[in-house]
Amino acid sequence: MEGTDVMVAVYDQDDRLRFANGAFRSAWHIEDGERPLWSDLMRRNFAARRGTVISADDFETWLRSVLGRRGKTGFRAFETDLHDGRWLWMTETMQADGWMLCVASDITSLRPDERELRQARDMAIKASETDDLTGIASRRFVMSKLEALVKTVPADLPISAGQTTAVGCVAVLDIDNFKYINDRFGHSVGDAVLMDFAATIQRLVRKTDVLGRVGGEEFVLVLPNTTTWEAEAIIGRMLAEVRQSRPVREQVSFRYTFSAGLASARAGDDPADLYRRADLALYAAKMRGRDQIGIDVDGPRANGSAGG
Repeated sequence: MEGTDVMVAVYDQDDRLRFANGAFRSAWHIEDGERPLWSDLMRRNFAARRGTVISADDFETWLRSVLGRRGKTGFRAFETDLHDGRWLWMTETMQADGWMLCVASDITSLRPDERELRQARDMAIKASETDDLTGIASRRFVMSKLEALVKTVPADLPISAGQTTAVGCVAVLDIDNFKYINDRFGHSVGDAVLMDFAATIQRLVRKTDVLGRVGGEEFVLVLPNTTTWEAEAIIGRMLAEVRQSRPVREQVSFRYTFSAGLASARAGDDPADLYRRADLALYAAKMRGRDQIGIDVDGPRANGSAGG
C-alpha cells in the first residue's frame, strides 16, 4: 500500500482521517500519524494554496455545498485537480456506518482535450444538486434521498418499530414567523436568516444525514439508520443551537427559532406518505407554540416533545 502511486485513505463516521498511504499524504500534505477532520484538512490547504484546487472566493460556502453531497451516496466518482498540476480520478465508497474509502488515481495524461467538457458536466451535476442561496442540497437531491430511504424499509416492519429499530427518519424543518421577518426587516435579513439556518444545521448533521432546502423557509432532513429517539435528540440540539444564533451583525438582539416535524419510515410508505406524516407533525408543533419538535401523529408518541 505504501509503495503504490494510487492514493488511498479511510475516513470514519465523523469524517476524521483514520488511514492514508504515502501517496495520499503527499498529495494532501498530511504528516505521518496525523488524523485531521476532512473539513479542517481542506480549510488548511485552501489557506496555503495546496492540495485540491478550490475555485471559490468563500471557502465556507464551498465547504457547505460539498458537505451536502459528501458521503450521501454509497458510491461517488468525480474528477479533481491539485495545485501541483495533477488531474485525479477519485472515488468515494461509503459503508452504512459512515466510514468511507477514498481512492484517487493520476489521470493527467488521459485526453486533456476533453477535460473542459468533463468539468462542465460535473459543474452541471453539482448545480442541480445544490440550492443556490444556501449552498446545501437542493430539493431534487434531498427528495431523491428520501425515496432511497423508503426503499430500505423491510416489508414486514411493525408500525411502531421505528421507535427502537434504526430504519430511518425524516424531519421537516420550518423557520418560525419567517413571513414576519421578511415583512418587518426586509428580504435581505430574510436571506441572511435562511443562510444562517442552513449553515447552523449543516454543522450538526452527521455524515450520512442529508439536509436540503425544499422551498422558501422549509427544509428537509433525511436521517438513515436512525431511530425516532435518536432523531429527536439530534433535532433537539439543533433547536438549542439556532436559539443562540445571531444572523444579523448589525442587530445583535435579533434572534429566530424553528419548528420540526419528525416521522419514522414504515413498511408500505412511499416518499409522499412519509413526508406527509412529518409535515403533519410539523403543523402540530406550530400549533403548540413553535420552537419545538412534533412527532408523527400516527405513531405511539403522538404528543411529541417540547424543544423549549
